[in-house]
Amino acid sequence: MNITDRFLKYVSFTTTSDENTNMTPSTPGQMVFAKYLVEELKSIGLIEVELDKNGYIMATLPSNIDKEVPTIGFISHMDTSPDMTAKNVKPRIVTNYDGNDILLNEEKIILLETEKYPEILQYKGQDIIVTDGTTLLGADDKAGITEIVSAMEYLLAHPQIKHGKIRLGFTPDEEIGQGADHFDVEKFNAEWSYTMDGGEIGELEFENFNAAGAKVHFNGLNVHPGYAYHKMINSMRIAQQFVGMLPRWETPEHTQDYEGYYHLTNVEGTVEKSTLSYIIRDHDHDRFERRKKEMQHLVNKINAEYGANTAEIEIHDQYYNMREMVEPQMHIVDLAFEAMEAVGVKPNVKPIRGGTDGSRLSYMGLLCPNIFAGGHNFHGRFEFVPVQSIEKATMVIVKIAELLAAK
Repeated sequence: MNITDRFLKYVSFTTTSDENTNMTPSTPGQMVFAKYLVEELKSIGLIEVELDKNGYIMATLPSNIDKEVPTIGFISHMDTSPDMTAKNVKPRIVTNYDGNDILLNEEKIILLETEKYPEILQYKGQDIIVTDGTTLLGADDKAGITEIVSAMEYLLAHPQIKHGKIRLGFTPDEEIGQGADHFDVEKFNAEWSYTMDGGEIGELEFENFNAAGAKVHFNGLNVHPGYAYHKMINSMRIAQQFVGMLPRWETPEHTQDYEGYYHLTNVEGTVEKSTLSYIIRDHDHDRFERRKKEMQHLVNKINAEYGANTAEIEIHDQYYNMREMVEPQMHIVDLAFEAMEAVGVKPNVKPIRGGTDGSRLSYMGLLCPNIFAGGHNFHGRFEFVPVQSIEKATMVIVKIAELLAAK
């Protein structure tokens, strides 16, 4: 199967994760996709292909060299973001992109505008895979899976390229921060690994946000509005007040590079009960801790104004900056850098404004820098991926294996 057909097949599976099901994988579609992948991995000739009850896949490409080479791994996630539907994805290939706006959906007049997304202009003349504007695409991270599977298939078809043992891992529920929850690092048994989960071509990342999730609950009192004078407590209005108390400019749309933020992801409410869901992000650990304390401080201020237990907060850490773990072993980043240059990709080393399975796995004993998968505008209707970027990422994987065996 060629790379484009493989990617288009993968995005046909609905694998949206859901943090509210308390299951692993969190949605049945992920297991359906996992079972398909298992059969495909076996069919191309990989060994030790296993799918466990939690939806984790592991497989092996055996070494074809008679000297000792470190076992490395490549990891991607099967789920797509719950931020937007991935049901009935209708991808389309814009061949030889001409540099103009792309009409995604004529009926709904959905336009991918170069003025808003100028990064697409760097792919003029290439083939761009887009959506019809009603769903996300799923390049995050089915492009990564495509690249790993395609690279393994290529190595099997070209035994003259010498490589050591390579382990593959495909995980569920990365988008809801649970991708590493049941990952068996000891069983995976690699000296280090790479996640294929970055964005545009050339991205190489070994540092990421420290991350936490928070839910702030507000308790009100409902009274008939005609008789509510000095009695009603509207939890939605208190929640609205809380939102306004957080720094206005410390949100995703106003921050970049190493700047952290508070991000309101969901609002649910009635007069009686309201809940705000937040994610908290910062690259610097001390600032990260201060952000969590600030949210607790604002909850205390609400309670001082409206009475005890009017507001309650739950905060849980999700993952930490992998830089602390990876930096002492920078040769693994240098290897990826060298591989990119060898296949004609200019490396762009930058911090991840997000997280990957690799950030948690690095703290679990499996160092895991992140390599580009090639997509843009993840989690939304304007997501796109150039075919040539998927091809280049596949070549990077092959070259990493080849360079390591030659060292």
